[in-house]
Amino acid sequence: MNLWELEETCWVQGFHTVCGVDEAGAGPLAGPVYAGAVILPRYIELKWLNDSKQVTPKRREALFDEIKECAEAWATAWVEAEEIDQTDILSARMNAMQKAIDALTVRPDIALIDGNRDKGQTAAVTSPHRCIVKGDSLSASIAAASILAKVSRDRFMLEMAEKYPEYHFEQHKGYGTKLHYEMLDKYGPSPIHRKSFLKFWEEKR
Repeated sequence: MNLWELEETCWVQGFHTVCGVDEAGAGPLAGPVYAGAVILPRYIELKWLNDSKQVTPKRREALFDEIKECAEAWATAWVEAEEIDQTDILSARMNAMQKAIDALTVRPDIALIDGNRDKGQTAAVTSPHRCIVKGDSLSASIAAASILAKVSRDRFMLEMAEKYPEYHFEQHKGYGTKLHYEMLDKYGPSPIHRKSFLKFWEEKR
């Protein structure tokens, strides 16, 4: 598979600086949603580069450092659980991705956005962009962005595991596992839980 095909199409069309953008953490019951934005040097070879969900945690960690070291520009951004509750997760995702693009030290000519959505009720990706379905497995730039977003969020949740050890965030990273629901039953929500994501749990109590 040629992970540079989408970038090549953009280059041919006159977009010289192509940025990949992806997010991580849309589904969990707790914690922020993170986004990564990456501009890679053309045809850089990064072993194991793929959609972050297809890469082992150990390799993600190695790629995280390699991407930051070799990228022409990179950035991560996030939207906290409180803002997710105040708006909606789609808007929060779009907000995080645009914030990551805005934080780049190099302005991209175009951004390749993973997925088929570019706006929510209160936020949108406003930079020139294209939505790419399953882009994290089709584009080197998006795959790199997915690694930065995933590792950054996982590291944050490990910090939260130390702050709120009773929830065992180090094991589930905030996702709705059996263990997580058991801890919610026992302790109730923490300050980093997304209240709007707990309606199902509240109804079953």
